[in-house]
Amino acid sequence: MKNKIETLFETKEKEILSVFFTAGYPKLNDTCRIIKELEENNVDLIEIGIPYSDPLADGPVIQQASQTAIENGMTLYLLFEQLSITRSCNIPIILMGYLNSVVQFGVEKFYRKCSENFVSGIILPDLPLAEFEQEHKPYADKYDVKVIFLITPNTNLERIKQIDELSNGFIYVVSSNSITGKSYQNFEALEKFYQQLHKIPLKNKTLIGFGISDRLSFTKASQLANGAIIGSAFINALSKEQAISEFVDSIKNIQPLIS
Repeated sequence: MKNKIETLFETKEKEILSVFFTAGYPKLNDTCRIIKELEENNVDLIEIGIPYSDPLADGPVIQQASQTAIENGMTLYLLFEQLSITRSCNIPIILMGYLNSVVQFGVEKFYRKCSENFVSGIILPDLPLAEFEQEHKPYADKYDVKVIFLITPNTNLERIKQIDELSNGFIYVVSSNSITGKSYQNFEALEKFYQQLHKIPLKNKTLIGFGISDRLSFTKASQLANGAIIGSAFINALSKEQAISEFVDSIKNIQPLIS
């Protein structure tokens, strides 16, 4: 069976919407409900955060969600149990976490569990490329789990080329050198960065994350990349008990002006 990330990028070129939430937030058993509602509302990708006590790349919104999820009792073992119920999900599911969680769980066991529960890809921001090649890539290939790497506008071109060569899912473009949750405005700088990327050119598709929070920023990001990832804004919506359908609609559809 073809990896769902590959299928997605073969069938859709632009405005790919990936939505991030933290497993076990707001409540321990909300994971399956949120996955189901996101799929019903036609998002293209679902990214699930593995709660971690020291999420260095994340801003206060995701940090707080992660802390709440840990207090709720969420663990990686429980997350895989919950995902086993959602095997019928037709869109790609990606897990995002930190290397220590995977090492403690067991590297091969982690990739095997991803495969068994139809997880299409993983993002480990603190996974060094050398360690990926030596210890992770054999299992990622064996179990057909795409490993997604992050680049920023300050990543040098040689490293970008190396990441592009090693990757076979997509590349996560961090909009700026900041943590998640900060509203992003400097699309001119990001456009210049993409001009450099086009010169390589990349064999992988790209999605832009960090600071994408509404229809306008999603549209601007999608004009440069194949789509964008929204996280903190969605978690804020969950914390306020905003309907998932309403949130997704606000991102995917242009809202009429009220006179």
